[in-house]
Amino acid sequence: MLNLLKALVLGVIEGITEWLPISSTGHLILADEFIRLDMSDAFVEMFNVVVQLGAILAVVVLFWGKLWPFGNDRTAVRRKGEGAAAYFVRRWCVADTWIMWFKVLVAILPAMVVGLPLDDWMTEHLHTPVVVAAMLILYGILFIWMENRHKTPRIESIEGLSWAVAFGVGMFQVLSLVPGTSRSGATILGAMLLGCTRTVAAEFTFFLAIPVMFGASLIKVLKFGLDFTGAEVIVLLVGMLSAFIVSMLCIQFLMNYVKRHDFKVFGWYRIALGALVLLYFLALKPLLG
Repeated sequence: MLNLLKALVLGVIEGITEWLPISSTGHLILADEFIRLDMSDAFVEMFNVVVQLGAILAVVVLFWGKLWPFGNDRTAVRRKGEGAAAYFVRRWCVADTWIMWFKVLVAILPAMVVGLPLDDWMTEHLHTPVVVAAMLILYGILFIWMENRHKTPRIESIEGLSWAVAFGVGMFQVLSLVPGTSRSGATILGAMLLGCTRTVAAEFTFFLAIPVMFGASLIKVLKFGLDFTGAEVIVLLVGMLSAFIVSMLCIQFLMNYVKRHDFKVFGWYRIALGALVLLYFLALKPLLG
């Protein structure tokens, strides 16, 4: 029963921190000190990644209209000499949505090329409190610096986001392989530096997360194996459900927030959290034994 309560709390943390640019890893590394699941290390490692599927489902539900690439244009009339295949595509495929998905594919390529070979090495060597704290503070400073530039964005819609900019955002996403960076933090920061409005940066970040996090979850599940116990399945489902519900609220909050406010508050929060991580792991934890 205690593990179910812990999974619920961890799902809430994931649902909040996955979408706000404040690093889910930074929060989970602290949470792990106090509410760690009483289960195997292999399961805990897998849980911390796969629980993100609940958060991803929230994106799919909230943005379904922008994500589903099929439609039914009843006004489409078959043109003279037009082949059946061309007519089918014109009537049933939403061109802008397909183009958006191809841009997402372009944007995830850098992370796939770099991330897949280095996944185990990153986990083994960089998943440390000092690295996480350093990235929290560094990107907190970068968010504050970026907002102080007062540069007028030139890309005000997903449709206006070029292939080059999509690839550039993908390059920034590679930086999030370092724990504590925050995937949403790196891509939002990158998109804005490349000329996107806060709204476009946030939306494209959400869309990028779908294939990236599904892929990461699949890798972790395959590494863990499919021989889950009944208790492990229930714990995982509870975490995913709480992450889904909280993500629904958090995404709507962020999309409304960025229409009227900047990201400075998240920058200051990251700096404070990074300092807290350093204080706890380098000073308080050794004293507590």
